[in-house]
Amino acid sequence: MQKKLTIISHTEHYKTLEGQIVGLGATVTEINHLIDVFDEITHVAMLHDLAPPPSSLPYTSKKIKFVALPALGGPKITDKLTIIFKAYSVLKVIRKAINEADYFQFRAPTGIGVFVIPYLMYFSSKKGWFKYAGNWKQENAPIAYSFQRWLLKHQKRKVTINGQWEDQPHQCLTFENPCLTNQEIVDGEEMIKNKVINHKGFDFCFVGRLEDEKGVGLLIDAFKGLEERLKQGVNKIHIVGNGKAINLYKERAHESDLNFVFHGFLSRVDVHNIYKQSHAILLPSASEGFPKVIAEAMNYGCLPIVSNISSIDNYIKNEVNGFLFYPITMENLQRQIETLLSLSAEQYVKMINAKRNAIQKFTYEYYNTRVVNDLIDSCL
Repeated sequence: MQKKLTIISHTEHYKTLEGQIVGLGATVTEINHLIDVFDEITHVAMLHDLAPPPSSLPYTSKKIKFVALPALGGPKITDKLTIIFKAYSVLKVIRKAINEADYFQFRAPTGIGVFVIPYLMYFSSKKGWFKYAGNWKQENAPIAYSFQRWLLKHQKRKVTINGQWEDQPHQCLTFENPCLTNQEIVDGEEMIKNKVINHKGFDFCFVGRLEDEKGVGLLIDAFKGLEERLKQGVNKIHIVGNGKAINLYKERAHESDLNFVFHGFLSRVDVHNIYKQSHAILLPSASEGFPKVIAEAMNYGCLPIVSNISSIDNYIKNEVNGFLFYPITMENLQRQIETLLSLSAEQYVKMINAKRNAIQKFTYEYYNTRVVNDLIDSCL
C-alpha cells in the first residue's frame, strides 16, 4: 500500500536562474532522506522572490513535489496582518495538498500556525502529526508561539518536541532532529582520532543567523574582553551565516585584534569542513530547541559552548562533552571560553570522545525508524 505525505512549513524556498526550486538546506536534506519511508512527499512551503543563498539545496527525488505558498511573516505589524488576510488562500492550498495525501506533518511554530493548527484540529480528519521545532519550555515566548504550543498540548495527534520533560503531555514525543548520515558518523569517528589542539591555538566557530538574539554580539564582546595572555591561545574564530547587522559585527570584531573570519552563507559540505577545522562551536543563543548544528559540530570533535536553555542539557553535560552557561551574559560566556583555553591536550581528547553514542540518535536512519514505529503506526 502506498504512503503519501504532505508537509506544511514556513521553510524558505527559492528559484534559481535555471528555474530549479531549492530550499533551506537542513529541511530539504531531512525530506530527501524521508522519501525512504514514503512513496511520495508534497512539501507546501514558502517561495521567496530572492536569489537563493549557498546553503540552499534541491530535492533529490522526483517523488518529492514542492507546492508554493506566498512568503509571509516578519517582525512588523503589517507583516502579521498580511498573514491573516492571506489565511483563506493559504488554507485552500493546504487543504488540497492534504486531501491528496495519506498523512500530514505540520512544522511549528510559524506565523501561519495560528490558523493552520486550528484548521487541522477541527476541520481535518486526515492522519498526521505536528513537529514543534522550537523551545518547548520557552518562557516569555511570542504570543503566536505560546498559542500554538497551547493548542498542541490540547489536541490528540502526536507532537514531536525537543527534549524530555516531566510534565509533557502523553501525545508529545521526544524526537531528535536528524542532521547526519551514517557515513558522516563514520567519517567523524575517523577524523577525531587524529584531532589535536593546533600549536597556533584553538579554532572556534559560530553557525547561524547573525543577530543579537543568537548571541553574535555577545560572542564578539566575550573574545574582545579576554586577557591578552589568553588571546594568544585563540587562532581563528569562524563566523558562518548572514544577517542585516553583518557589517556592524565585522567592525566590532575588527576592534578585538583577533582573527575573526566572516564566511557568509556556506554549503553543507563547507560548513562541515569548518567543523573539522574547529575545536569548539559557540552558540550563546537566547532561544533554541536543540540546534542541529550542535550535533553536527560534535560529530567532528567540536566542543559546544552553549547557553543552558531548552533541551540542550539533555545532551550536553558541563565539562564532560561541552560547556554550559546560564544566565546568558558576556561574563558567563567568557568564563567558559577561558575554561576551554585552559584544557590540556589530554583533557580535550577525553571530552571530544565523551558520550559519542548519543550522536547516533541524530542520524536520518534513526529518525526514519522512529517516524515509522512511533508516528505512522500510531497516527490518528
